[in-house]
Amino acid sequence: MKNKKLALLAAAAALTLLSVQLLSVQGAQAQKKYDTGASDTEIRIGNVEAYSGPASAYGVIGKTEEAYFKMINDQGGINGRKINWISYDDGYSPPKTVEQVRKLIESDEVFLVFNALGTPTQTAVQKYHNAKKIPQLFLATGASKWNDPQNFPWTMGFQPSYRVEARIFAKYILKEKPDAKVAIFYANDDFGKDYVAGIKDVFGDKASKLIVAEESYETSEPSIDSHIVKLKGTGADVFVNISTPKFAAQAIKKIAELEWKPMHLMSDVSVSIGAVMKPAGLEASEGVLSAGYLKDASDPQWKDDEGMKKFMAFIDKYMPGANISDANLVYGYAAAQTMVQVLKQAGDNLTRENVMKQAASLKDFAPDTLIPGIKINTSPTDFAPIEQLKMWRFKNGQWELFGPIISAETSG
Repeated sequence: MKNKKLALLAAAAALTLLSVQLLSVQGAQAQKKYDTGASDTEIRIGNVEAYSGPASAYGVIGKTEEAYFKMINDQGGINGRKINWISYDDGYSPPKTVEQVRKLIESDEVFLVFNALGTPTQTAVQKYHNAKKIPQLFLATGASKWNDPQNFPWTMGFQPSYRVEARIFAKYILKEKPDAKVAIFYANDDFGKDYVAGIKDVFGDKASKLIVAEESYETSEPSIDSHIVKLKGTGADVFVNISTPKFAAQAIKKIAELEWKPMHLMSDVSVSIGAVMKPAGLEASEGVLSAGYLKDASDPQWKDDEGMKKFMAFIDKYMPGANISDANLVYGYAAAQTMVQVLKQAGDNLTRENVMKQAASLKDFAPDTLIPGIKINTSPTDFAPIEQLKMWRFKNGQWELFGPIISAETSG
């Protein structure tokens, strides 16, 4: 009898131990969830960048992000996981983008694609991403179409949309020059067309009176000088320059050569002092206007700023010798910092669905390199992380901020 009782007790104890072990395994499994590209040790992040081709000035963005993730890895990674960064050159060519993104997703089996560059290039893979349910996250393009969570729940932009910026430009023009004669110079793609639409949003029924010329260019053109000569001939006193860095620099230079003196508003994508203003000539660039959201690392006004101190320490250690006047560095840093924040929020639930959920629930997040007062906010119905800007003017070799922070809600 005694032996039988002992045997029963031993069996009960074994069952209890087994159930405890099962529960702990289930608990661990409940705590940790992974999709392809994520594990206990790593998170594979894919990227395509224009390291060559007409938009190669942006290539430094990918290099900055690579360096930022190296810093994060050196600090122990994200919740103990190292970032495995895989970035390919697509030369800013949509067919090449399709090829490289397929390679990232189907061969490299990345967890997500982050901050891939370009409106035409990313348009080419948007439907593919959404069909595969693989995040196309924080795109390096300001097209307003990335903010469409209902139709494209796996796609989210990063910087303020071109349309928002264009509306702010239009409001500024109406305030400063109500009888303006506006010449719009734009890239013949979604990027350029978004700006034109934003300007017309605000001009409304005055558009046909105010806009005296709309001239588009192709990114394959070696020079845009003939377009600028043609636009000067219209007698316009306001020039809206919607072009990528190489062409923005050409336009500034040609306007100076022609001794044309219009009010010159230029897209935020081309405000880099190193990549645009210096090649165009600092004197020729004097007085150019834009609207921005990023601090200029070469501007002494930020030398005691805590965020900029962190950025400079990062550059000194991970990108020594980098040209800090290139705005693409502070941009790449802000995007990478935001990506890390989302992954931290995701914790051990590293499913693609949860990462999109976290990306769509950022609240007043302020990366180190954003202008003070500008914050990142998203929601399940708002996939536009940055919707605030401040006007600035190029003066004495620096961008000078002026006026209040303007948000999308007040931009018409």
